[in-house]
Amino acid sequence: MTDIRTPDVDDLLRVLATMDNPDEIFALLEDLFTVREIRETSQRLGVARLLAAGKSYAAIEAETGASATTIARVSKCLSYGTGGYKAALDILGQEPSE
Repeated sequence: MTDIRTPDVDDLLRVLATMDNPDEIFALLEDLFTVREIRETSQRLGVARLLAAGKSYAAIEAETGASATTIARVSKCLSYGTGGYKAALDILGQEPSE
């Protein structure tokens, strides 16, 4: 994945890290992504939260509408990923279960 870390990506990261107004960030997301992409991305964070809370795949699928494939992908990232979901859950005040 390091090959996607380009100067453009670094610029986006710098912008996101600097913005502290949720409305400004949302406006940027609306300009950058489709409504569907915003929903799907935020759904993954919701899936991560439910996985960290120990919910079953079936319960998560019923609650979020996420596919089993999406749930499995998020689960794999929580367990073996780079720590992005764990950092996000920490920001949200919810430590993932180990």
